[in-house]
Amino acid sequence: MKKIINTPHAPAPIGPYNQAVLTGNTLYISGQIPMDPKTGNLIEGDIKAETQQSMENLKAILEAAGATFLNVVKASIFVKDMHQFAAINEVYGAYFDTDSAPARETVEVANLPKFVNVEISMIAVL
Repeated sequence: MKKIINTPHAPAPIGPYNQAVLTGNTLYISGQIPMDPKTGNLIEGDIKAETQQSMENLKAILEAAGATFLNVVKASIFVKDMHQFAAINEVYGAYFDTDSAPARETVEVANLPKFVNVEISMIAVL
């Protein structure tokens, strides 16, 4: 059995998927890009601002499911330029305590949806 999680406080899906799916006590959150859910505009030009918007979108979805970043057990970060890793990591790291940070991988890719510079997905346990 699965429960679909969608919130107006994160960008609406741009394809045939949902923001998140809860099955049992595991929450699978679709990749979030730096799109402002209020305006539908992309945040561009500053990788820190882009990463922060992606993380805020994830936070809104977690909250809609009754969770926080403390519930996150796995994160995947996709970037267009690995040279931006330190700046992305700085912003991402501000959302977690070192002791409770999830497992994670960061992968450089050729392109991302809407040609953004960063996309982050997560798995959480409630």
